[in-house]
This record gives sequence, structure tokens and C-alpha cells, in this order.
Amino acid sequence: MASIEMIVAARARLRGHARRTPLLSSPFLNEIAGRRLFVKAECLQHSGSFKFRGGWSAVSGLDPAVRARGVIAFSSGNHAQGVALAAKLHGVPAVIIMPSDAPKLKIANTRAFGAEVVLYDRANEDRDEIGARLSAERGLTLIKPFDEPLVIAGQGTTGLEISEQAEEEGVTSAEVLVPCGGGGLTSGIALALEASAPGFRVRPCEPRDFDDTTRSLASGRIERNASMSGSICDAILTPQPGNITFPILKRLAGAGIVVTDEEALRAMALAFVRLKIVVEPGAAVALAAALFHGKDLESDTIVAVTSGGNVDPDIFTTALERFG
Repeated sequence: MASIEMIVAARARLRGHARRTPLLSSPFLNEIAGRRLFVKAECLQHSGSFKFRGGWSAVSGLDPAVRARGVIAFSSGNHAQGVALAAKLHGVPAVIIMPSDAPKLKIANTRAFGAEVVLYDRANEDRDEIGARLSAERGLTLIKPFDEPLVIAGQGTTGLEISEQAEEEGVTSAEVLVPCGGGGLTSGIALALEASAPGFRVRPCEPRDFDDTTRSLASGRIERNASMSGSICDAILTPQPGNITFPILKRLAGAGIVVTDEEALRAMALAFVRLKIVVEPGAAVALAAALFHGKDLESDTIVAVTSGGNVDPDIFTTALERFG
């Protein structure tokens, strides 16, 4: 199981490789949110998302002989790029299984990092089965996108940075809003904050109709999404919370917050206009929750994680044309 000790060890391995991403703020966004709002800009991380942290943590944490045989991962794009870049920097091969409807930019970037990309139909094919088969055939080590302790530990380093940066701002309590798919980032941050900033509480954020974590926290058991397509928030569309991540969230997280695709687009535009950062739809749901769901929040101070910036130009243009 993931632990604070694993997160601290992952941070040591990431030192000199991952960026310490900034904690940004804007008086304009504070006014919209009706409270003090900070934005943890993981869209500025290597490979364009927080996933580099987990990818590096997992690849660097393997036995060297095992690592040399290569790694395999499945992802709609951000985990793909994080693992592909980590593998490239370690000089080992990587195979990445990606849905055929993933953003073209993410597929192109993954190939540019030197990985072999295998596309699949997410509506009719099982990526877990494909990954297990290729792992067995080629002797590759499967690096899961969220239900893997080494990955959770890497993502948890984001939480250590949030606690340090918040302390620099004089903040001792806050709600930390996190875009949530399978829960790797959310649970990693929750574990890190439990140890380093106990006055902080994580709140998972999801798109409407893909709110499996929100429903799971409400019911106390893992709930599954009815569909795997139908939202622009591709980066966080997962079938259900992970078997490792959900118990962590059940123990440490507050209630989930659900936003619309339109709210995510509006948050993308505001992030660009007010903070000068590019955020993809799935990565914008926490900022959308902070800005437009104040009734669901309890704290006077909010930290919203913008978890990635790998957006296709047409989607980004739509956000700016409609709300910029």
C-alpha cells in the first residue's frame, strides 16, 4: 500500500528531475470564487501534466534488471506521456496502450517521446486485457495509471509541495480540490497532506455523468460509471475508483464535487486570461469547482490543482472563443 514513507522516497528520486510547479493566484479569480484561491499549476510539469511524477517514481523504483526489459502502460494520454518520457530518460523501451479517440496531441507527444503506441476502442475493448497480454508476451512491466503504490507515491509529491508553498503564504487550513479519475493524484495528495498539513482536506472533482468517485464516497462502496465516453474531460474518464486509491479517499477525502463540461471550458479560459496558463478540460474541473461551486465549499481558502495542459488546439480555441 502507498504510504507517506513511499512519497518521501519518491520525492528523493524525483529531485532534479521533476519541476517544483508554482502556486499561482489572481485577485480576479478570488473575486469570482468569493474566497482566497490558489492554483497549483501541474500543467507546467514535464510532459505537460502531474503524470510525469508517477511515471518517474514507478520507472525509477523498479529493479534495474526488470526495468531494462521495458515498461508498458495504458492511458488516454497524460500517464502515457509521463511513463514514455520517464522510460526514455532511463533508456528503456516503453509500449503505451491508448484509446483511439484520445486527443491527437497526446498520441503524437507519446510517440515523440519514443514509445510504441497501441490504439484500442475504449467502448468495445478492455485495455486491462490488452495490457496483461502484451506484458506477458514481451516481458514488460505494467505501470498502472493510478492503482499502483509507486505511482501514487510519485503523485503524492504534489501534496508535499502544496503544504510547503501554502506555509510560505501563511495558509494553515484549506480545501484542496483535485481533478479525479482513478484517484492516484487525489489519494497521493491526501496521504501527503495528512502527514504534512493536517489542516488541509482533499476534495475530488469530476465531470457530470462520470462522477464515480463522488458517488462511491457517498455510498461507501466502489461505484462504476455507466459509460466511458461522452465528455470532453478525457483525461479523467475512468470506469471506477481504484481498489488501492478508494480506501485512502474514503478515509481522508471530503465529498466530491461535480462540474459540467461547460464549466470546465470556462475555467480553462479564465486560467489562460488571468493566470496565463494552458489547462486541458479534465485538468480544469477542480478550478471550475472552486470558481462556480462555492456553495459546496466550506473553507475560506482553496487550493485547486490544474493537473495537465495537453489540450488539442480546437478544444482550447472553443474555450477562448466562448468564454475568453
